[in-house]
Formats: sequence, C-alpha cells, structure tokens
Amino acid sequence: MFISEKTLMSCTWQGFVRAVARLLVYEGFTGIRVVDQPGDRGADLIAHRNGKRWLFQIKHWRKRAGVELADQVLKAMTVYRAQVPVIVALNGFDRNLREHQQVLLSRGVPLQLWDSGALVSRARRLADGCQLPEPREYQEEAIRAIVRAYTEGYTRRAMIVMATGLGKTFVACESIRRLNALSPVRVLAIAHTNELVYQLERAFWPFLRKDQETLVWNQYEQPGPDDLKRAPFVFACLNTVAAYVKNGGDLPYFDIILVDECHHVGAEMYRTILDGTRAGKPSGPFLIGLTATPWRPDEVDLREYFGEPLVCIDIVTGLKKGFLSNVDYRMYTDNINWDALRNLHGSKFSPRQINRTLFINEWDDAVVHELKRAWEEQTNPRAIIFCGTVDHAITMRDRINALGFCNAAAIYSATATGRSMPSYERNRILSDFHDGVIGAVCAVDIFNEGIDVPEVNIIVFQRVTHSRRIFVQQLGRGLRIAPGKEKVIVLDFVSDIRRFAAGLELKDSLNEGYGPSPGNPVRISLPHKVTFRRVGGEDPETESFLRQWLEDIAAVESAGEDASILKFPPVLPGGRR
Repeated sequence: MFISEKTLMSCTWQGFVRAVARLLVYEGFTGIRVVDQPGDRGADLIAHRNGKRWLFQIKHWRKRAGVELADQVLKAMTVYRAQVPVIVALNGFDRNLREHQQVLLSRGVPLQLWDSGALVSRARRLADGCQLPEPREYQEEAIRAIVRAYTEGYTRRAMIVMATGLGKTFVACESIRRLNALSPVRVLAIAHTNELVYQLERAFWPFLRKDQETLVWNQYEQPGPDDLKRAPFVFACLNTVAAYVKNGGDLPYFDIILVDECHHVGAEMYRTILDGTRAGKPSGPFLIGLTATPWRPDEVDLREYFGEPLVCIDIVTGLKKGFLSNVDYRMYTDNINWDALRNLHGSKFSPRQINRTLFINEWDDAVVHELKRAWEEQTNPRAIIFCGTVDHAITMRDRINALGFCNAAAIYSATATGRSMPSYERNRILSDFHDGVIGAVCAVDIFNEGIDVPEVNIIVFQRVTHSRRIFVQQLGRGLRIAPGKEKVIVLDFVSDIRRFAAGLELKDSLNEGYGPSPGNPVRISLPHKVTFRRVGGEDPETESFLRQWLEDIAAVESAGEDASILKFPPVLPGGRR
C-alpha cells in the first residue's frame, strides 16, 4: 500500500506531500499542484473537485500540530483564492487546534483536519486503481507495438515520437501497466529537470495499483541502496543518476529505463547512464525514449541510442488524421519593412542579417486588437501569448487588461536577468488559468515542456525567436482536443524569417495528398488552414513572394542564426526592386 502507517512514518517530508497528492488523484481531484517550496505562502498542495479549490497545508512533524497552523492556512486561502482548507499532520493535532476547528466550522469556514489515521483510512477505501480512459486507435497501436517489442525480444529499445497533444506519456504508462500485468517489472524513469521528474511520477500514478510504491531520486531526495532495490518505480533526475554512476555507484537492475524528453539524450550525462547500464543492449534493460521533437541543434542522431522510431506520429499527421484539434493558423506580415531589404549588400544573407533588417517590432497595440477579434470568434476562449521577455509579457498583460475583453496575467519562472516570479504567485495564476478565472496568460519560458491545458484555443506568438523544437512544443499547447473545442486559432506575429519558412512548410504539409489527382479532380476540404495576413485581411502577394524567395524552405527553417543561405530577394511585393 502506498499509504500505510509504516510508509508514512519512514518517508521524507517530500514523500509525505506526494503521498497526499497521489491519494487525491485516486479520489478524483483534478488540477493537483504541489507548491511546497520557499515562498509558497503557507500552501503545500492545491487541488480541485466539484468546482471548488482545495488548499492543503501538510506537516511531516513528530509533534502534534497546533492552532498557529490554522492562522497560516486561512491566510493562504486568501492568497490562493481557495474555498476548502485542509491541514494534514503526520502525528495529529493538539486540543487547541481541534477546538478552534469547531469555532471556524460554526462560522462557515470548512476547515478539515487529516492525521495519518485519516490518510490510511481513506487509502483503504480506494479501489485498487483508477478508472482509465480507453486508448484512441493510434495510441492502442503504439501501446501494442511497445508490448510486442518487449515480450518478443526482437529489439531492446523503442523510440516513441508523438507530437505534443497526442499522449505519448499515456502510451508509455499504459504499455508499462500491461507489461507489469504480465510479469512484474522494475522501472527507472529519467527526466532532465526536477519539475519533469515530479510530473512524470504524477502521470504514472493512475496506472499503478495502490500497493505499488514509487520513489523520487534527485538532489532533494536521496533514497538508500535498499530503497532503490525495493521500489518497483523510481523517478530520477538526470544529473543525480549520472553522478551516481560516474562515481562508481552500483545501480540495481531495472527491467525498463524510460527517458522522457529524450531529444536531450546527446548530453554527456545521458551517455554515462546509458553506457553504464547497457540500456537498449541485448544484456541490458529495455530502453524507451519519449519525445515530441526528435531534432537536436547539434549533430547527435537519437537513432544511435534508440534505433529507428517504433512509433512516429508528427504534428502534421496528427492534424490530418483528426488526432489533434482543428487549427486556424494566421501568419501576420504587417511588421515587414520591405524597403529595408534594398539597403542590403551582397548575394546571400543569414537569418540574423535578414531579421535585423526586415522586421519592425513595435506594434503591440495591433497584436492586442487582433487577439480581441480572435477572442470574440471562439466559444469559451482561453489564450496563451508567448513573449520573449518578462517586460514584454507584463506590457502585453497590461494592454490586454486595458481593453477589458478578458482577464490576463503575466507568468514566468527564473530568467537570465535574475528576475523571477514567487512560486505562490506562479501557482496561483496556473490554478486560476485551470479554473478559467484568468483567461489569458502572457508566458515567458514556462509553457514549453510538461504543462498541459487542453482547453487553450488561442495561441499567440510574439517576439519569439524561432527554434523548430520550441515552436512545435509551444504550438502543441493549443492542439489538444477538449470538450466543446472546435479549433485553435494561432496568431503568429513573425519576427524571424525562419518562422515564415515553418509556416509555409506547415501549409504545404497539410495540403499534401489532398489536391486534385487522376480520378479525384475535386479538392477535399480540410478543417485546417494556414493563411498569410495583414491586420484586417489576407495577404496572398506576400505569401507568393516569400515562397519564391525561400525556395528551399526546409533548409531555411532549420538554418542557424549565421548560416548564409538566403539569396537576394527577387522583385518585392508591389513590384518594388
């Protein structure tokens, strides 16, 4: 049992918080967010059920909790806008706190007190596992492919390439659940950041029986060798495992090693782990790699580690086959200064030279007005605006709120300039976004990997440097299917010539195979479209020019900042030279 008197007494305080979070998963809570860190303002967990936000203050103390905690949790209720406060204490509560609870209840404050006995009692009442959704057809095919590869032994490795929104983590979890039902397996799951480690563990919980224990292994939690041998599921941070192996540590045997976001595998630390464990080799653990974006900026070929993809469903395939939301992609051309191109000298130019010359950056008001138009087109609109800097995110937030069509917030984590948002504020905003209290978030470096909000139906790209991998990850935040969601509108206010190439390639890929052909002269109408626009209407002339200029679209999109691949442009739009 993942919760018992013994496990609760022996676990770390971090493990205690996560045990409560896992209990909430099984009890049907959603939007569960662990916020236990410096600056959390008195909250350790936030969760949602039946339209109410619950706030949990969790104490792994050897003493009984006192009345001072009630004051802390009531203040935290205000900070996080929660309706139901809960204090969870390992060794129970003193008499003063229990008496104070009754006073608060009489005043309409529904304070709940859970001790270890209450946790064990709640865990015993749980079903053995969660009710899982039926896999979609393409997911079922991927799951069977992994199970077959493992059981038949014709390969010891599997790379799963699935675009953001297609459920690659679901596929991995369900595959391992089925393998575990055939014969118990031990799994080491690795991610390159602590946040992704915790997210991966939470993703696995619904697929585990309540008697299956999980451990986290990182710089904050250091399970001993016996713990690592005992736990069937270990979720570990890359640098922690690599340091352990490099220093001569003897890893216990695992049947499966799972690498999340495996496009990072070229790093030396991953090589240390994979070589040290012989993962993917005939005598080593079965190796599974998950990624939505298998490209790397260096020359590392992921196939050296994971072989040819066992499953590969890219973003275009997902769109064409209806696995992802319908997309209405609008690429704006208003900020192009065509006349500036005439001042360039030479025959070939790099993206950096073109970007410095071609684009006008100051047009935030037009962006906000186009967002407002898109907002009015959507039912139950929810938006993410990707910004390049914290200052720009704050500016966009203020301009959106000034128009009053939605409630917007800026959100960011640590930045290169040293500015960071307090954890309590970031988690409150994410909870409000989950609930729909906040309709739009202006984000900097926080929605690229691992954060899922399926209801998002407007994506705005502004002042975002082009990276093919980050572009696909950010676009994927709007492509998840959700009830009542007809399409996602993407507003791309381009500031990089490579983004134009990406837009043209996306348009061509979506159209490929659906045009007239012998015996099929009528074009099939797809629910997706990519258009080049000026504020107020489409701009086919610019699209035609760009298509001629960026002749080798794939080369332009993947080019580095300084690669001289762009030829001098032909006649400019409007016949200018």
